[in-house]
Amino acid sequence: MTDEIRLLIADDQALVRGALAALLDLEPDLRVVAQVGRGDEVVDAARAGGADVCLLDIEMPGADGIEVAERLRDQLPGVHSLIVTTFGRPGYLRRAMAAGASGFVVKDTPAAQLADAVRRVHAGLRVVDPTLATESLTSGESPLTPREIDILRVARTGATVAAIAAEVHLSGGTVRNHLSSAIGKTGATTRAEAARIAEDRGWI
Repeated sequence: MTDEIRLLIADDQALVRGALAALLDLEPDLRVVAQVGRGDEVVDAARAGGADVCLLDIEMPGADGIEVAERLRDQLPGVHSLIVTTFGRPGYLRRAMAAGASGFVVKDTPAAQLADAVRRVHAGLRVVDPTLATESLTSGESPLTPREIDILRVARTGATVAAIAAEVHLSGGTVRNHLSSAIGKTGATTRAEAARIAEDRGWI
């Protein structure tokens, strides 16, 4: 078919990839041309397979789905990206759209709705899970600075201040100041709680 939409599915779970491919391949106008399990494989696979739309998970090795959406926008501007994720966090939605993703839906979206989302993204429209869209509007922008985000990403591993300082190339005192600010902004009482809250909201 000349008007078929060629799809790439990127998800680090083989069962999820297979299930999505099987469901979408049932649609007469959709064809899965590539499946990958790593984010850093997407651009090359999309180019090789002639993909029109890439369905991207957020949490993948190599590169996360938001980073991949940005790479696709910059390197293959004719290819649309649709985030399909378990992690329906408002902060992720904002970041994905800013990175150039055309859509954002959660994995429990019914198959017919997912196929429709693919068609709409391919047509140049934006598709966003309505519940997430509402939450995104009410939750507001991330209050964290880029440096605070970097530090919280390391802090969520349970690292000491000294280890965090070494990782982000700052002094221990500067790291403490950033952590204190991040704790205040998230309404947390500890750096571990601040990192968890920021992660839950999709800010890191």
